[in-house]
Amino acid sequence: MRNRIAIWAVAGLVVAAFWIFFAYAISPVTTGPMQGLRLLAGITCPISLASHLPIGLSWVLIANTATYALVGVIVETVRKFRTHPRNNYV
Repeated sequence: MRNRIAIWAVAGLVVAAFWIFFAYAISPVTTGPMQGLRLLAGITCPISLASHLPIGLSWVLIANTATYALVGVIVETVRKFRTHPRNNYV
């Protein structure tokens, strides 16, 4: 289970790194069709919703990694109890 949670955390790190590189790549083009991507960024990188706060890039990576790790703990715990219902009380 630890390996799966680590995979979730690495996925969060990769997603945040992708959005950081993407933001640098399109930094002059921030109007028009790029505004539709803000919803996708908010879903996949929830810390981006706090854009009014001055947050450093390293904190964005850490926060998204922790968020995905927490989601991984929840998903893997539910998955464990759904696949082995008789072993819940052992």
